[in-house]
Parts: sequence; structure tokens; C-alpha cells
Amino acid sequence: MSATYVEYLIVGAGPAGLQLAYFLEMAGRAYRVLEAGPSVGTFFRRYPRHGKLISINKVYTGHDDPEINLRWDWNSLLSHDAKLRLPAFSQDYFPDTSALTDYCEAYAEQFQLKISYDSTVTRVRKVVDKFVVSDQNETVYEADRLIVATGLSQPYVPSIPGIDLAENYTQVSTEPDDFVNQRVLIIGKGNSGFETADNLISAASLIHVVSPSSIKMAWKSKYVGHLRAVNNNFLDTYQLKSQNGILDADIVSIERAGDTYKVTFSYAHANGEQEVLSYDRVIVCTGFQFDGSIFDASCQPLLTIKDRFPAQTSEWESVNVPGLYFAGVLMHMRDFKKKQSGFIHGFRHNIQALHQILECKYHQQVWPSDCISATSLAITQAILNRVNSSAGLWQQTGFLCDVVVVDEATQTAQYYRDLSRDYVASSEFGQSAHYYVVTLEFGENVGDILDPFSINRVNKDDASNAEASEFIHPIIRRYAGSFLVDELHIIEDLEADWSEPVHIEPLTAFVQKHLSGEVFPTLMSEISVLKRAEELVYMPVEMTGATTGKRRLGDHLVEAGLVNHVQLRYALSEQETVPLRLGEILVRNGWLTQQTVEFFVDRLCLTSTTVES
Repeated sequence: MSATYVEYLIVGAGPAGLQLAYFLEMAGRAYRVLEAGPSVGTFFRRYPRHGKLISINKVYTGHDDPEINLRWDWNSLLSHDAKLRLPAFSQDYFPDTSALTDYCEAYAEQFQLKISYDSTVTRVRKVVDKFVVSDQNETVYEADRLIVATGLSQPYVPSIPGIDLAENYTQVSTEPDDFVNQRVLIIGKGNSGFETADNLISAASLIHVVSPSSIKMAWKSKYVGHLRAVNNNFLDTYQLKSQNGILDADIVSIERAGDTYKVTFSYAHANGEQEVLSYDRVIVCTGFQFDGSIFDASCQPLLTIKDRFPAQTSEWESVNVPGLYFAGVLMHMRDFKKKQSGFIHGFRHNIQALHQILECKYHQQVWPSDCISATSLAITQAILNRVNSSAGLWQQTGFLCDVVVVDEATQTAQYYRDLSRDYVASSEFGQSAHYYVVTLEFGENVGDILDPFSINRVNKDDASNAEASEFIHPIIRRYAGSFLVDELHIIEDLEADWSEPVHIEPLTAFVQKHLSGEVFPTLMSEISVLKRAEELVYMPVEMTGATTGKRRLGDHLVEAGLVNHVQLRYALSEQETVPLRLGEILVRNGWLTQQTVEFFVDRLCLTSTTVES
């Protein structure tokens, strides 16, 4: 059977597949989307099981700018039609899933996206430099590039003896009447676990929710995949003595005992105590993982993070299969449980960046930019315009960035929008002699604050202490190649409006300082020290190696003169966005060689926990 050829073949017509298809359609590329279901958004027609989204849909914001409004619209996709947004389909703050699927259908129809429905991919192989994809009808497609946008489609089941006896979130009844007066154990403390528990509070006699680690609240960590307030009613029933409980424990085993289950726990905070408890029902709510069963040996992607995600480069390309890309939830591998790439309001912006990468890489296009005058006033104004309105920087704090590249010869600057920071570091952008990276970020230690509702904040007029800002605020970093030269924090503002003198003046002075070349001698001096210290690394390490104690790798590197405090802070901040160790980040940015990092680790006998600091 002859194959249908396209440049781009997308697997999955959920929000991610539709978003990428939109950009390919607008660019006039040859593409096709394969969807297993009879319509778009198959996943959301079934999940969440109780039919309610926890992604916000704020209809009234007080703003008329469609870009700003996307900051509080977590469900709409990007397009040139500002009226085609989810608020036109639902006024609810937390919409029903039916509103999202209706919206996705309208989106696909509005832009006449090329989708083949009822096409379940059964096999993917690579022949020379082409992907050959077959579906259940033996229809064959051939593509230069394959983009998998299926999300995490397979239930993730932890390795626990007897786990096969339990029910799974994907199949368990959602009718509370089926659990009347029963003792229920829910495995997993994510939103699906607490969504399930909340649904059963009125019927079950007792509910326990268990996992090895403690609950992480989204309003504390700033990661929306952690437990959301909309699902935390159950916490009251535990803390206010209503028979329910939350257990921090490993499950040793699950055994059947007549009509009940005997579950053995090993508690995390009870000095090794083990206990056996009895339940009528055991439900596994431990999330989903990537299903790679469609790939044959010629293009099987490597997996990571407990084999739940395909391993990806900074371009969201498979690390071992050239031309195989991932879109949507699968992009979350790059910022797992740190930022918002696992959710529509995050990955829609990632996909826009991915499309630009594909355009540059395969179609000789240049990344869109604005040419501005290389003056402190022009650059300051451009940066503030963006941080005051950008949805991408707002949603993907510290992960997506803007880049301002200065051409000192022509006295102009190019302003680029919404790139991922790790892509900047690994691309030609990171080779520029004079450029700025612009992000919006929370305070460095915001996740460690014990009570996020009681924070001693920096005074809004104290620009000299802007680095102490805990709320979201702009950070501008000046680079020369891979070398981090300097950084500026603009003080936090309650309404995220950075347009007052206390915001403008420090940024103008910062840019002017770098445009005037005032920091250039310092930069060259630091580079020289860095290189000399790295060449002489063995002498200071031998002298200090016996006194490591509990000091961290970064402390030793700063003491040896190999990195400065700004670089160390940046690397530690970057650890919040990528699943890499500190040494790996320092090497990737060109500040150290792998040999130096390995020498420090080996000579100082640092544990893996210390190295990851």
C-alpha cells in the first residue's frame, strides 16, 4: 500500500496537537494530525473522572488586552482570533470538561485543521530518514518529522506487591452510593487522589490517602500540579477528626483477606513503625505515563523520570531519535513538577516556541524579532512593555524568557520573545557577545516559606533590595556568550504593573551601565580568573579536601574561584526548571568542564545529595 507523505505528522488531536497544527497551518506546511477518537480532545471526554477542570477560566479581569487576559485563562489556545477563547464557551471559573471539548471542536473547525479521526496509530518505524506510521486500518503515512502529542496516556502503577488487586482511577466507579459505609484506601496524593476522596466523603465510613511523601500544596510551591485548593476539602475532615486520614508511608504489601484487603504500611514519621490495616476498597490514583508501545526498535525513544516521560533535548526533540519531537504534556519532562509545561496554559507557549524552532531548523526562517535602538531608554521600554503584558513569561516563570541581543556595531538590538532558557543556552543565541535574558520569577526561596500567607515582604519602594522580592517579579540577566555577567531584579508589585520610577530607573541604569562598557574590564578579569583557577584546580582542592564536612559543591567552587556568586545563584535557580544536577548545569553553561566537576566530586567524596544542592 502506498504511503501518504507529509512534512509533519502529529499523533493526537488534543489541545497540544491542535495548537501545533494551528501554527503549521498558518505557516503553510504539509502536515496531518492522527486522532484515535471520533473527535478532538478524546482524553478530556473521560478525564478528570468527575468532569470538572481545575484550570481557571477568569472571564472578568479588568483588562481589554487579549495577551494580558491569557494570564488568567488557562484553557484557551493561541491564535490570531482573540474572540475564539474558552470564556465564550463557559463563564465558570472551573469549567466542565465539556466546555473544553466544545471549544477544541470549534478551534479545529475555525482553522480547518487537517485531522484524520478514528485513526489509532499501531506502529511507528524509521526507514532511513523518514518516519513510517501505520494505523489500525493499515493506512500508512510517511513523514520527515513526527510529533507525539498524546500526553501521558497510560496509567502509572507503582511497583507494590499486590497492587494488581486494587482498582484504578481510570475505571473505578464515580458513584458515591457504591461506597456506602466502606473503608477506602486511596493510593496517591495528587489531584486525582483528592478529587476521588472528596467525591466519597459523604458515603464512605473512612478514607485514608497514602503516599511516601507529604502533601505539597500548589499555593505554597507555585506548581499547579500539586494539590489545589479546589480539591482539598478532604484536609478538613482529617485535621478536624472526622475519621479520615492522610498517611505518609510506604505500602509494603496488599493482600486479599476474604472480602477485605489487608494493607501493610511502613510509616515515614513514626520511627520505623509498621502497621496492618483493613479496607473494603483500594484505589490507585498515581497518575499517568508515556506509552511508547507504538515504536519499534528503529525509533524507540529513551525514557526518563521513572520511565514516565521521553527524554528530550532543549528543542523538545528525542535525545536518541532525530526528527522525533514531543508536544503538550510530554514537554513537562524539561520542567517536571517545577513549572507549568504539563498544562495547557504552559505548553501552549512552549508549542509556539517549538514551532519557531522547527521553522528555523528546517525552513531557513529566522526567529521573529523587533529591531529597536540600542539605547538604555529603548531597551528598558521594550522590556517593561513585555513584563507588563506577556502571558508566556507570566505562565512559565523562569522557564520561558525574552532575549535582547545587542549589535554594538550598528547600535541596534533585536528583541526576541518566548524562548525557553535552556534552548537559549544551547543555541546560537547563547553565543552572542552582548545579550539580556528577561524572565518573570518568584523569589528564589519562595517554596521554602513556611506560611505563604504571612510573608515579611520588601518595601515596594526599596529598589536596592529588590532581590529579596518573594512575589513574581522581573529578572534581567546580562550575558556575554555563556558567561553570566550581571543580573538585576525589579522589585515586586502587587498588581504586577512595573511602570513606576522605582521600576524604570534601576533598569535604565542597569542597561546603560552595560551599553557604556563599564563592566567590560570586570568581565574580562572574571573570565581570566575563571580560566586560571580551573587550570590550577588541583592545588586548592588538595588543601581543602579534608575539611568538606557538610559543605556543598557550590561553596567549594566559589571558594576555588571557579564560579562567582551570580553564576551559582543562576545555576541553583535553573535547577528549579530542569531535572539536572548543579554540576551539569555549570558545564552546560560553559562555566566549568566536566573533568573539573568530576574531580571535585571524586576528591571531596561528595554524596549525590550534596552534588544536587
